[in-house]
Amino acid sequence: MAMVNIELKRRLAARVLGVGVDRVWIDPERIDEVYDVDTREDIRILIRRGVIKVKPVKGQVIRRRKRKRGPGSRKGPATSRMPKKQRWMMRVRAQRRFLRMLRDKGVLSPKQYRKLYMMVKGGMFRSKAHLREYIKHHVVGE
Repeated sequence: MAMVNIELKRRLAARVLGVGVDRVWIDPERIDEVYDVDTREDIRILIRRGVIKVKPVKGQVIRRRKRKRGPGSRKGPATSRMPKKQRWMMRVRAQRRFLRMLRDKGVLSPKQYRKLYMMVKGGMFRSKAHLREYIKHHVVGE
């Protein structure tokens, strides 16, 4: 039972300190003080007293994450290294901005705007250029 109890205290300390559970160090000589702790405030008191401390980050972890990510290692355009949803959001937002601008200038009527807006939402257009081409051939020519 004692080991489980100390693990709960370690988890609580990790939350208070804002670090992972593995980085929480509890002084083995003063472990009995930790057993009596119940609240976050008690944990903070033990931290001030030096019974609980934060272990430093292990150096290799940071370095490994940053290696081999330069322009020479990348293949394909920046958009292919981006999540699909983010690409979709960028494309749709650009098209919606374009439609708003045309509506505000009076090029599109509110009805035409709404129709094109729903087409954009449905994924009809590959890009802003594609949307512009569609408008030139189908909408303005009406």
